[in-house]
Amino acid sequence: MTISHLLAFNAVLIVSILSPGAAFLTAVRASVSYGRRAGIATGLGLGTMASLWTLAALLGMDAIFALFPWAFALLKTGGALYLIWLAYKTWRGAASLPSATGRPTRRAFVDGFLVNLGNPKSVLFAAAVLVVVFPPDLTAGEIAFITLNHLTLEILFYTGCAVLLNAPAARSRYLAVKPLLDRLSALLLGALGLKLLLQR
Repeated sequence: MTISHLLAFNAVLIVSILSPGAAFLTAVRASVSYGRRAGIATGLGLGTMASLWTLAALLGMDAIFALFPWAFALLKTGGALYLIWLAYKTWRGAASLPSATGRPTRRAFVDGFLVNLGNPKSVLFAAAVLVVVFPPDLTAGEIAFITLNHLTLEILFYTGCAVLLNAPAARSRYLAVKPLLDRLSALLLGALGLKLLLQR
């Protein structure tokens, strides 16, 4: 593995993180609704699971899914149902103000972790990228380094989001349009869940 391999992987990973999806919506909502600590904890949960999917891809988990398609289908269905439930909760709470007590960091971490756990396609995406970017004869140390690199990028990104979105001006603007944004987020999360559930 060379530095050019790692830079190529990081470039693709940054584009992937920036793409609007369930993970990004969950992180933004946690940051502006429950505060900086909850946003950072949610990002840590998202990043931990995303980097574990990369580790799984490096270890050949995509081959296991190919051999046992029912395992992939089971994980995909569970993830889709979780996203739909999250969409329902977001819609119901759209009109209410964020809790003054915030959100426990452990709960925020679990929320983020479960959102990315429910997206087994991440391992297939990671596997496709890894096959193209990295040589096939990676050592255990290189696999560990790539996984840690992935986790670090995710944490830096979501921590930055949490800090920026908790500026007083950003927070006050969010609260002014919270019902509309939460309902849009609920529709997007629900659509992602349904797409995951119905897609073959």
